[in-house]
Amino acid sequence: MSQSITLKCHKDVINKMNTTYQQSLTKVPPYAVFSAKLPGVTVTAYNSGKVLFQGVNAEKEASKWGEPETSKKGTKNTTTSKEDSLPSGFSNWSVVGSDEVGNGSYLGPVVVCATYAKKEQLPLLKELGVKDSKMLTDPMIKKIAKDLKLVIPFRQLIVTPKKYNEIQPNYNVNRMKVALHNQAIHLLLNDLLPEKPEGILIDQFTTEKNYRSYLRQEPNQVTSNLYFKTKGEQYHLSVAAASIICRATFLEELDKASKELGITVPSGAGTKSDQAAAKILKKGGLPLLENYAKLHFANTEKAKKIAFR
Repeated sequence: MSQSITLKCHKDVINKMNTTYQQSLTKVPPYAVFSAKLPGVTVTAYNSGKVLFQGVNAEKEASKWGEPETSKKGTKNTTTSKEDSLPSGFSNWSVVGSDEVGNGSYLGPVVVCATYAKKEQLPLLKELGVKDSKMLTDPMIKKIAKDLKLVIPFRQLIVTPKKYNEIQPNYNVNRMKVALHNQAIHLLLNDLLPEKPEGILIDQFTTEKNYRSYLRQEPNQVTSNLYFKTKGEQYHLSVAAASIICRATFLEELDKASKELGITVPSGAGTKSDQAAAKILKKGGLPLLENYAKLHFANTEKAKKIAFR
């Protein structure tokens, strides 16, 4: 059975490995020192000092160099309770993952992204720092997103506040998100043809029953191989990658709006958003505000009171 084992090694040890595997070296992946293909195992050493052993002989080869930092067996023990509704080993599958950002923010767009993370790329994504975006600072998110866009296929959709306000009366929040997730996934699957992912994981925002009910109203329906998990980024790096790209784009859009308006346009739906919206109202009234805010939020009435009291 194929295994995946990671060692944390000193630079001197990695240099020694590089010399030892000199006759078996293959193409070096991004952010790696070397990669070697031996019978039953591929060894890849990264700049961070992590060395990944993959294959049926991973444990045997890794044991020559030290104690594993993590192993497939160990990972399974810690995640069994979380993954009980997902197939065994799902976190190591080649998966399309999708997530969205901005739905709960009064100002700024809604951004939905779908990414495809092949099993062979998962070590690279970890090396790039891909994890739950809530654990990352905004500068880190922007940097990681820039790297991600170079190494994995993705599709993202941006619904500007103006467009959001146009379609919102006919689309409740969940129906809108179903439409966006489905379209991003559909476009990405077409990009990947003839290759097909082993699964599709959607960061869950409604029940599967509701999702599929809304899906029936959409063109280009993606209906098979779907899995749903709240906090999906904890179950597969494809969702974490999608979240990071979404968040980076959302932040870029806020920065763009701030420059256009000459004020700081914040995320969220708190007092700062009310105050920013009030300034926009004073500049150009509702016709200007509708370009930057989701008008059906209660913040609109609060901003009016601040602007025109």
